Amino acid sequence: MTDSDLPAPATASDALFDVPPEARRPAARIVLLTGPSGSGKSALTRRLGLPVVMLDDFYHDADHPGMPRAYGIVDWDDPASWDREGALDALRTLATTGRAEVPVYDIPTSRRTGTAVVETGGEPLLLAEGVFAAELVAACRAEGLLADAICLARPRLVSFWFRLLRDVAEARKPLPTLLRRGWGLLRAEPAQVRRWTDLGCRPLAPAQAEREIRAAA
Repeated sequence: MTDSDLPAPATASDALFDVPPEARRPAARIVLLTGPSGSGKSALTRRLGLPVVMLDDFYHDADHPGMPRAYGIVDWDDPASWDREGALDALRTLATTGRAEVPVYDIPTSRRTGTAVVETGGEPLLLAEGVFAAELVAACRAEGLLADAICLARPRLVSFWFRLLRDVAEARKPLPTLLRRGWGLLRAEPAQVRRWTDLGCRPLAPAQAEREIRAAA
């Protein structure tokens, strides 16, 4: 037998199309939900009652090498402070298998404290919520996992006030640090929203976002 008599080696595309179409579809699709800190993302996810991955749990520990800094502390609004690949892998696993293990992050101490399991429970949609959700739009769309990408938008003074109330109530950082950071985020908010929109998110008021996600679910 000569080399020409041997069957051609299987390619990646041959293997893909050997899989039945129903096996390639994800068990659930992802709604990426971003918005300024204090814009109401967590409150909206609680009202919706869908399976949710809190993307803030994928922050690196404060002593992770190369962490960016601003306002005298780690810059938690810089994507470099966050594990993008870890978050994407968890969402991919959850959407395709219905179950994934995710980290648990303690914001006051700025480090991971354990893990938790998230399951879709047969729901057709799952939420991925956090200030870095827009960083995942292109990848989730390319993999056929994306249902929608939404940026919550409301008056920035409202976000400033609710962010401050939350951060003080949870003792996230000392009050002077919270005020410096809050003022900086207030000024930066319009540019943030424009960037998230450019990355593929639709700016919606919280009430409109809730109506549209409920309709899709």
